[in-house]
Amino acid sequence: MALTPVAAPPSERVVPASDGQIKLSFAPVVKAVAPSVVNVYATTIEQQSASPFANDPFFQRFFGGQGQFQSRPRESQSLGSGVMVDSSGMILTNRHVIEGATDVRIALSDGREFAVDVTVEDAQTDLAVLKIRDPKGATFPAITFADSDALQVGDLVLAIGNPFGVGQTVTSGIVSGLARTGVESSDYEFFIQTDAAINPGNSGGALVDLEGHLVGINTAIYSQTGGSVGIGFAIPANMARLVAEAGVSGGAIVRPWFGAKMQAVNSDIANSLGMAAPHGALITEVAPDGPAAKAGFASGDVILSVDGVAVDDPSAFNFRLATKPIGKRTSLQRLRGGKSEDVPFYVEAAPVASADMVAKIDGNSRFSGTTVQQLTPDLAESKGLPYDSQGVIVTAIAKGSAAEQMGLEVDDVVLSLNDAAMDTAKTFEQTASQRVRTWQVILQRGGRVLRSIVSG
Repeated sequence: MALTPVAAPPSERVVPASDGQIKLSFAPVVKAVAPSVVNVYATTIEQQSASPFANDPFFQRFFGGQGQFQSRPRESQSLGSGVMVDSSGMILTNRHVIEGATDVRIALSDGREFAVDVTVEDAQTDLAVLKIRDPKGATFPAITFADSDALQVGDLVLAIGNPFGVGQTVTSGIVSGLARTGVESSDYEFFIQTDAAINPGNSGGALVDLEGHLVGINTAIYSQTGGSVGIGFAIPANMARLVAEAGVSGGAIVRPWFGAKMQAVNSDIANSLGMAAPHGALITEVAPDGPAAKAGFASGDVILSVDGVAVDDPSAFNFRLATKPIGKRTSLQRLRGGKSEDVPFYVEAAPVASADMVAKIDGNSRFSGTTVQQLTPDLAESKGLPYDSQGVIVTAIAKGSAAEQMGLEVDDVVLSLNDAAMDTAKTFEQTASQRVRTWQVILQRGGRVLRSIVSG
């Protein structure tokens, strides 16, 4: 299976010049695209206390503690939208629509409903791919991706989804802005902004151009009331396509790694570098032996463009690089010493952690339920730590485990146990599996070093 090729760039843009042109209808576009947009229903089972007094010390005293207030499962449902990206029944939606769901179903515009399996959940982009569990031999209308880099502010777009559960709805508007950041806490912030009405339930739905091609996945709104105020955001199709391809092919999402930390160029920095205007990504630190170092980049360099496309800040650079295939030769425009030059850069993936760099503690141990990974430069960068950070980082804690009860948290960096440095995953595994009377634990959490003594 393979996604349909990216659509050709739109024809030349023309402003309506007559009343007749203004009265033209979007109906043909909607008719062609609507069958590819689905409703997504996600069911989540949550544990809820049977009594509002369960945590009240007064009632616990007279009713024998929390054990008398047994929790009970509560079923909750969330509503979103999705886009059919492959005729076999693959759907692209937002991860937050289906996160934690125990059952997910989709409904097509013609009323058919299907159970689906979640095949890809990508927290870094807030995207997920669903697959119809039993298509019963049917094929489905898949949407065609557009080149979202061809979008311009002012282009007309349509948003299609299921707001507030009222049924499939189409709203129109324009592209209000491009490369918006600070919208969500995802790793790749580079959103399309539109004034087409987007409301709760639209998440995961389609933002399409007037050619009927997908330019973005509607994902967030800015609102103080919960309803649309004309400020909606969509993940660009060029990023969404990468996640969709992984879902269709059954492969993993492999992302490029540059190997450098960067900051935005402000006015003061621009003046000090002799730049006419503040733009670009200023390199502040380079990972030893990383891709950037091998390509000759150094602290103080400013990256101005990727393959001729200007980048305004580190978020724009990260997005541009993330959409490049591994192994591709790209051209990065670099400003150094007042002179700009094009530097060839071969896109590389981050190193894959070997089996001996990961450890999971099971059995009768105070750390049972802990999974850790040895810190490497790329992992340290992703966690906002220095490249030379030492220790092992907690990547998972099993629910209800001894480690959770002890208070360990995901992203804790374990520095030492009983005065032994935890510089490798193997050392942590050997040490944490021991049975001792007490543990002296030194870890780093949120930039602070914490020291504690816990029983064995």
